[in-house]
Amino acid sequence: MKAIVCKKYGPPSSLVLEEVPDLKPGPKEVLVAVKAASLNFPDTLIIRGLYQFKPPLPFTPGSDIAGVVKEVGEGVKHLKPGDEVFGMVMHGGFAEQVVVPAKSCFPKLPDMPDKVAASFMMAYGTSHHALKDRAKLKEGETLLVLGASGGVGLAAVELGKLMGATVIAAASTDEKLELCKKYGADLTINYSTEDLKKRAKELTGGNGVDVIYDPVGGSYSEAALRAIAWEGRYLVVGFAAGEIPKIPFNLPLLKGCQIVGVFWGSFAMRSPQKNMANAFELLQWYSSGKLKPHIHATYSLADTPKALEAMMNREVRGKVVIEVG
Repeated sequence: MKAIVCKKYGPPSSLVLEEVPDLKPGPKEVLVAVKAASLNFPDTLIIRGLYQFKPPLPFTPGSDIAGVVKEVGEGVKHLKPGDEVFGMVMHGGFAEQVVVPAKSCFPKLPDMPDKVAASFMMAYGTSHHALKDRAKLKEGETLLVLGASGGVGLAAVELGKLMGATVIAAASTDEKLELCKKYGADLTINYSTEDLKKRAKELTGGNGVDVIYDPVGGSYSEAALRAIAWEGRYLVVGFAAGEIPKIPFNLPLLKGCQIVGVFWGSFAMRSPQKNMANAFELLQWYSSGKLKPHIHATYSLADTPKALEAMMNREVRGKVVIEVG
C-alpha cells in the first residue's frame, strides 16, 4: 500500500510517499481501507517532533479518517468487513490502509460524504467534549472562541451556538470572521486590529466572558484570561501559535475562575463509553442538519505536504481533506 512517511523530523517537504507493507488488525482493532483523511493542527507538530506524543520513526502522520472496513480483529462486535466507517487514530491516517482501535471507529451515516466523515471526529469531538464535559457550558452564557475559523475553532462556534450560548468569535482577519458569522457567531473580534481584552470586556458589558475556548495559546492567552468573568472557565485546547504561554497565577485567584485542560484524544481512550455517547449525539445533530463541517480544500495523497504547508501558513479555514481512494 502507499503511505506518507515521516522518516526524520522536519517540515512537510521532508515527508515522502512510498510503498509500505500491508497492515493486519490485532485484537479489538479494525483494518480500514482509507477513502479520505483530514488534517488537524497537531499533524503539523508531530512531523517536526513538537507534539507531546512522539511515535517512533519512521511513521505515517494523520489521525482523522473515513473509509471501508477490510478486516476486523478478535473481539470486535459492532463492525464487519464492508462497513463504511470513520474514526480516529494517534497516527497512520495518511495512507491507503490504517488500523483503528475498535472503540474509536464508528459506522458512517449513509448520507455522509467521506470527506465530511473524515473531517468530523477530531474537530467536533474535541469541541463537544470541551464545551459539554469540561466547561459545562450553559444556555445564556457567553463563549469566546480564539482561532475561531480553524477546524476545532469553527466547530466550537457552531456547537456553542447550538448549546444556547452567545458566541464571540476571535480571529486574525475580517474574511475569517465572516465565515464564523455564517457558522453562528453573534459577535466578532479581529485580534490583529483590536485589543482582545478590551473588546471582549466591551462586548460583555464589562462582565467578562463565561467560557473561553483557546486552541491558539501564545500572546493571546493572557489577554483573553484577563477578560474572563467571575467563576469563568478557561479551556486550554492547544497551542497553534507555537508558544505555550506562562500565565500569572494571581489571575485565576482574582477572577475566581478555572483553567481547564482539554485532551480529547486521551478522554476518548480512557472513557470510550462516554465518548461514544458524545459521538452519537454529534451524529444526531449532523443528521438533523444542525452541523455542517466546512471543507476548505481537498488534496491528493501525494500532495499531503502541500496541504500541511497551507495549514502551517494559516491559510486554512475549517478543514482540509486528503482524498485517498
